[in-house]
Amino acid sequence: MRKTGFILSLVCAALFLAPAAAQAQATRTWVSGVGDDVNPCSRTAPCKTFAGAISKTATGGEIDVLDPGGFGTVTITKSITIASEGPGEGGISASGTTGVNVNCVSDTNCNVVLRGLQIDGGPLATPGQTGVKFILGKSLIISNCQIRNFTSTTNGYGVWVATSTGTQSLLIENSTISNNGVGASNTGGGVFVAPTGSATVNVALNNVALSNNNFGFRADSSGTSGGIFASVSNSQAVANTNGGVAAIGNTTPSQVTIDHTTITGNGVGINANGGSANTILRIGNSKLAYNATGYKQQNSAVMTSFGTNEINDNPNIPR
Repeated sequence: MRKTGFILSLVCAALFLAPAAAQAQATRTWVSGVGDDVNPCSRTAPCKTFAGAISKTATGGEIDVLDPGGFGTVTITKSITIASEGPGEGGISASGTTGVNVNCVSDTNCNVVLRGLQIDGGPLATPGQTGVKFILGKSLIISNCQIRNFTSTTNGYGVWVATSTGTQSLLIENSTISNNGVGASNTGGGVFVAPTGSATVNVALNNVALSNNNFGFRADSSGTSGGIFASVSNSQAVANTNGGVAAIGNTTPSQVTIDHTTITGNGVGINANGGSANTILRIGNSKLAYNATGYKQQNSAVMTSFGTNEINDNPNIPR
């Protein structure tokens, strides 16, 4: 009887503990500059870092910033929102590394939102590699963020889409992406969409400032059998050393539409360079001015204008 009673006690204990384990992850957690990762990440006992909070946040949940602080780099492997919408800065310092890795290996349908973050590549002595790298998942939204100072000659991108399978979407809105890449060595840049394998990526940039990067926005489908379909609207590409907006491809689609956008002070304002007519750059209702070269159309790529643009003071416009 004693043995039977002992076994029943263990069974009851297991049943009692199972719901607690299942409820260990919260749908909403918090981080604070004065928090501690041993905490449960509740509003009254916040965590210190995004990496500490993400393990305690349920899939589809949200991590919120309570007060200013630097909350560390993070790898995201599930659907989640990380948001800083209160006073002060929700910062990520990524000296020598990548700020946010989105790599949903076990959930390729994951949706990730980054909102209100300041992602900084740190000092020139040990510059960051990439602000946000999108490796695997379904969608990534970057909203009201600043991504800057990723100047490592190993990568050196503000945002890098490096997916390899399936169909992904990237939306960047109301954000500033600046001082990424190294113009002198033509490495890195602002937003680089370069899927490989069989991946297809749909991209939208709306109200985005791309400034003082090696390049502003580049869609390069030459490494994938899928394609890239992108729009850049209500945005600015300003003072990017080697290029403002580019569509690069081989035989698979690399198609970029530019609308209501100012492209000024770049090495090359807009560039379409592809091995087939599947590389297409369209521009309308936009201003193209004061670039060293206004536009380049290379190889078999197609460039079209809706006839509603202002093009002036680009000294090296091809004739």
